[in-house]
Amino acid sequence: MPVTKYSRFTPGDLDDLSLEDLVQQLSEYLLGSGFQDMFSVHPLGDHTLSELQEAILNALLEHDTLSSETIEKLLSNAGDFESSELAQLLNRIIERMQNEDYIRVSPPDPDLTAAGMVDPSKPADADDKRQVRFEVTDKTVDFLGYKTLRDLLAGLGKASFGQHETKELASGVEVVGSSKPYSFGDTLNLDVTGTLLSAIGRNGIGVPIELEPSDLYVHQAEYRSSCATVLMLDCSHSMILYGEDRFTPAKRVALALAHLIRTQFPGDSLHLVLFHDSAEEVPLSKLASVRVGPYYTNTCEGLRLAQRILARQQKDMRQIIMITDGKPSALTLENGSIYKNPFGLDPLVIDQTFQEVFACRRSGVLINTFMLARDFMLVGFVKKVTEIVRGKAYFTTPDSLGQYVLMDYVNKKIRSVH
Repeated sequence: MPVTKYSRFTPGDLDDLSLEDLVQQLSEYLLGSGFQDMFSVHPLGDHTLSELQEAILNALLEHDTLSSETIEKLLSNAGDFESSELAQLLNRIIERMQNEDYIRVSPPDPDLTAAGMVDPSKPADADDKRQVRFEVTDKTVDFLGYKTLRDLLAGLGKASFGQHETKELASGVEVVGSSKPYSFGDTLNLDVTGTLLSAIGRNGIGVPIELEPSDLYVHQAEYRSSCATVLMLDCSHSMILYGEDRFTPAKRVALALAHLIRTQFPGDSLHLVLFHDSAEEVPLSKLASVRVGPYYTNTCEGLRLAQRILARQQKDMRQIIMITDGKPSALTLENGSIYKNPFGLDPLVIDQTFQEVFACRRSGVLINTFMLARDFMLVGFVKKVTEIVRGKAYFTTPDSLGQYVLMDYVNKKIRSVH
């Protein structure tokens, strides 16, 4: 009988290092919200190869994959770090991550290449790694979403989810016991017994049994609705103020929700909108690189963009999930300029925001708001929004945000669809 022996990872034994485990250990770094660098100029951040080297080294140390003694040994007999065995080891791990499609290395900046700072014909050295950037791939985003979803559901004690159930009945393949006369367009899931009894009741017992279209009965199944969701993420500076990172948990929730929809609700759609000084739609594949910045909170523009996205979706349900911790403090004026006022609830900003909320109600778009703060004025604003659209408001914390969002999405009591 074959025997497998497990031992501590040793240099050169790269096949024993699970990249899945490593990516999970690097999730805090890969999903960095800009907590340490909040003055980035754009909400889509990126990382350099030198930063990735450092993050991998920290992960190997923290999880006891490499001991400090081994690292000291790998660093010995080298004039500098880049010529050491440790640097070569980290480079091989990065190369494996690239070959197995966990990361994608961006080409060097043309300006840097022209200035002679980066030579694209040579392997990246220490200076290059400070300039060459990389981004995570769809494979990594989906993997992190799966891991987050699994952790959240484990905390809830839940198993798998099905599709959205409604109180409506339709012809389908999942029988609920009753049947109905066939109508044009119904799935021909024939109720043989009901059909024969109808024909016999009309003509009496005899052979052959003559069937007419009115005799056809089909089984009824539970109607399954589809939902279009826009997830609005607040990436204003308040999401990382006061010594607490609220944005990284919000990103994790978005990843988990995307994985849940892709695997359990394939008929649904999910779009991501960032709102800050303005608002922009971001592909889910770019979610990991999203960061906060020195921005205000333009909730009005976020709602406008979300409505335009939902208007293109042919779904039974349309909803906005808004995750924020700040009051509206910015507004896009008709001339395109941004009006900003961080002090209190500005009447102009609030009035325009409520107009967009009323527009959501008129078009049948539900807004569920997940608040990460309990400011008195903010609570009043959120309650008013909830009252207008007859949605829900959750005042939660970064630790419990994911449970609230996922359970609300799955257990939603939806309107009747005719």
